Amino acid sequence: MSHFQFQTVSNIISGLGSIYELKPLLQQHAYKKLLLVTDAGIIQQQLHVPIIEILETIRLPYAIYSNVQADPPEQIVLDAVHFAKNEQADIILGFGGGSSLDVAKVIAVLAHPQQQQRLQDLYGINNAKHPRLPLFLVPTTAGTGSEVTPISIVTTGETSKTGIVAPVLFADVAILDATFTQNLPMHITAATGIDAMVHAIEAYTSKIKKNPYADMLAKQALRLLNKNLSLVLADGQNLEARQNMLVGSMLAGQAFANAPVAAVHALAYPLGGHFHISHGHSNALVLTEVLKFNAPNAKQYYAELMCWLDPKSNGSTDGLCDLFIDHMQNHLDKSGLILRLKDLNVPENMLDQLANDAMLQTRLLQNNPRDLSQHDAREIYQAIYA
Repeated sequence: MSHFQFQTVSNIISGLGSIYELKPLLQQHAYKKLLLVTDAGIIQQQLHVPIIEILETIRLPYAIYSNVQADPPEQIVLDAVHFAKNEQADIILGFGGGSSLDVAKVIAVLAHPQQQQRLQDLYGINNAKHPRLPLFLVPTTAGTGSEVTPISIVTTGETSKTGIVAPVLFADVAILDATFTQNLPMHITAATGIDAMVHAIEAYTSKIKKNPYADMLAKQALRLLNKNLSLVLADGQNLEARQNMLVGSMLAGQAFANAPVAAVHALAYPLGGHFHISHGHSNALVLTEVLKFNAPNAKQYYAELMCWLDPKSNGSTDGLCDLFIDHMQNHLDKSGLILRLKDLNVPENMLDQLANDAMLQTRLLQNNPRDLSQHDAREIYQAIYA
């Protein structure tokens, strides 16, 4: 067995109503002021109210930064760090989708009073360093797994995204409470659910750091997500299925934090950068074609996953691989998501640019089980165009 390392968040709390376990956790330390990092939609829907009630009950002063945007640009991150410093927050609580959690991670590092690094110093792998402020993360979508990853994605130009990957970004506590996800619109539920499935699949087939710990988590994640996605799409108020989706998303996050994602994400990022298609939706768009492309090198893994999802499956490795790809396509077909670039108003003359931009994602492409060229990327975009 090859050498591997596995790291994750040390304290994970899961269950309906588990947000109320925040109270004793906060009371264990003499925090002076908490910064709640979220977005305007969360505030508008009043999802944050239970957290505020807890803070007021224990008389912990707080401030709210609610200007987080999807695919947060550098300026939003810098504004948030400046806000945290001005408020003299000494604990950060990220609450929302992946973007809010990602911004909270960066704030926790850069707003520490003894931190000397700047935002641009953090980009890349293992560049972000201690110290950081205490960090709690509470997801409101079952998709990104950001609450248990050491990764933060920042939009660094008009269309480009850059990752910050470092152990210091692992939170101190992650709380999974599906009561915050029950009113998610179906298209967000579908997109984030597919995103989590992609995390599990790409972790299981990751070329460089695939390991038995991540494999175990990826398989269990995919089983939970596979079983429960259709249930929550049929009934958004099914809290048991919603909680299972959150746990599945978290397990997939733990898996890909240690066995990183690959070409699906590399090809998805330019779609989000140029056309503001959500991350989960972008992954859904390219998923099947990337699976087909990877099949010559990953068919054994895809066959294993198919047998894991349906133990009654049988046949050759090639046949099981094809069955797995068809199975994922079936999830996409039932998701209600638009699955053709033309229907999303992506101009066909942009496909070359998308392929060029995808090749810049070397951090991700190195993990793909099959080497992917710019020509290959262009062919995949063409296949999902119309």
